[in-house]
Amino acid sequence: MDLGLENTRALVTAASKGLGRACAAALADEGARVFIVSRDEERLRAVEGEIGAVGHLAADLSQPDAPERAVQAAVAALGGLDILVCNAGGPPPGTFESTPIEQWDVGFNLTLMSTVRLSKCALPHLLDSGRGRIVNITSISVRQPIPIILLSNAFRAAVTAMAKTLAGEVAGRGVTVNNLAPGTILTDRIRELYSGDTEEVTSTIPAGRIGTPEEFGATCAFLCSLQAGYITGQTIGIDGGALRGVH
Repeated sequence: MDLGLENTRALVTAASKGLGRACAAALADEGARVFIVSRDEERLRAVEGEIGAVGHLAADLSQPDAPERAVQAAVAALGGLDILVCNAGGPPPGTFESTPIEQWDVGFNLTLMSTVRLSKCALPHLLDSGRGRIVNITSISVRQPIPIILLSNAFRAAVTAMAKTLAGEVAGRGVTVNNLAPGTILTDRIRELYSGDTEEVTSTIPAGRIGTPEEFGATCAFLCSLQAGYITGQTIGIDGGALRGVH
């Protein structure tokens, strides 16, 4: 299937590894011109070469001025913007009692406000595009909180609510806004959370296995496609059937 992504212009954040890299690679494979952002300059340079990205910017998007710089750099390199994929590294894990108050500020800026600021800065360009796409990478925890990642539960749920509201505001102007909610996908963060032992979590997944970053990236590419133009305001789980509720 031709997804109609040839020469589209995409900005993907937290793209030096994991799910962000997978999304950037999938878009590039479909012919999109991709600009990538992450904090790690060395990794970014490597990924840019590996996937054929147009350019990159090393930036900490939890800093208030960084999202605007990222959008400006992408627009300058690409000549405009059609696609924004908002990914952010997870805030520190912990329970309510073990999480210091200061970490709430960290999670707020890293997970919620980076997405808000990126969307705010990118939206005029996406409206000009006529086929704008925003895809936020959240988590299955927005529907079923995970005990050991309180901050992620709270702020990714806030991203989901913000995106649903924004989707309604721009649906009639050619921009779609959706969330991808991964379950257990084999990334470095999952290895960290489960200390490398994923056998126990695999037993709770009806599919009987952990998802791959490539599967996740392919779903992101579809949401950015012409064929997905009538899908907006949705939170799509990619979890192998792990979430048992009906929503």
